[in-house]
Amino acid sequence: MAAAALTVAALLTAWAVVVGIGVGSSTPGVVVGVAGVGLGAAIVWYAARGLRLAYAARRSDAGGERLAARALAARSRTHSAGALSTSLALLVVLGLVVLLTANDDSILNTFFSVDHMADSAADITRAFRLNLFIAVVAMAFVLVVGLLLAVVRMLPGDGARPLRALAVAYIDVMRAIPSIIVLYLIGFGLPLAGFPLFSGLPPAWYAIIALTLTYSAYVAEIYRAGIEAVHPSQTGAARSLALSYGRTLRHVVLPQAVRAVIPPLLSAFIALQKDTALVNIIGAVDAFNQAKFFASSNFNLSSVAVVAALFVLITIPQARLVDWLLARGATRRSVRRPA
Repeated sequence: MAAAALTVAALLTAWAVVVGIGVGSSTPGVVVGVAGVGLGAAIVWYAARGLRLAYAARRSDAGGERLAARALAARSRTHSAGALSTSLALLVVLGLVVLLTANDDSILNTFFSVDHMADSAADITRAFRLNLFIAVVAMAFVLVVGLLLAVVRMLPGDGARPLRALAVAYIDVMRAIPSIIVLYLIGFGLPLAGFPLFSGLPPAWYAIIALTLTYSAYVAEIYRAGIEAVHPSQTGAARSLALSYGRTLRHVVLPQAVRAVIPPLLSAFIALQKDTALVNIIGAVDAFNQAKFFASSNFNLSSVAVVAALFVLITIPQARLVDWLLARGATRRSVRRPA
């Protein structure tokens, strides 16, 4: 493995030199090419160190020093695996550089023109506030409506069967219809219907209604999974203390269920944020619509890249928060698990 890692690292360094020469007319290409050469050389050194450790492990094993040989072999595998994985990662980066800088930087200039991005950034950022408003308000409604749907779906007894069937039907139907179709029907259908309460709303509120209808179905299933994860003994103990079903749900089951489903709820919120870009189909001037204005007037898509960057900036921290919450939950479960 050490020899293979060293060979791959050496070949990668040679290719980085070729990339640096091939994109010499492009400043980003030159920078990445030079950086690739430097990183490739560092990877070669790291892989060579792993190879030396492998030879040292063989000598120790031949001399009867088995424990030392195992320790050296483990360090060699660590160096070799690190060099190999870093080489593959650098290979992907260099391949991306070649793609972006090919044909006189045509792709780079079309999607990532600094001048066009700078010209459109201010207007797109202001329009992006509409996306944030829609996402926050819609998620507030989704959390409430989704919880109501989950509770209705899990009502006990034969008497609640019609309500359970209605909740199941709503959840199944709304999860089956794409968000863009719901948004189109709500955004254009409600004004055409002329219903007084909904006919004069701004486009942003039609988007909030549509996203609430769609995502409440998904969130209801998330809540239901959390409720079902609470051990039945919790409900039994509460009912044995003469608590009603409603009080048991409110004071015992739901607090535990909500804490358990916070990570998947955040993931649903991330998906909802991205779907706010669909609001452009009903005429709202959000970030994506604003970017399309710039793109159509300049025949360049760099303004759309600004929108993508804004969504990335608000989404990645939330994704890392979800990972942290999941890791913390796993740690707590491992601590509470009896030996």
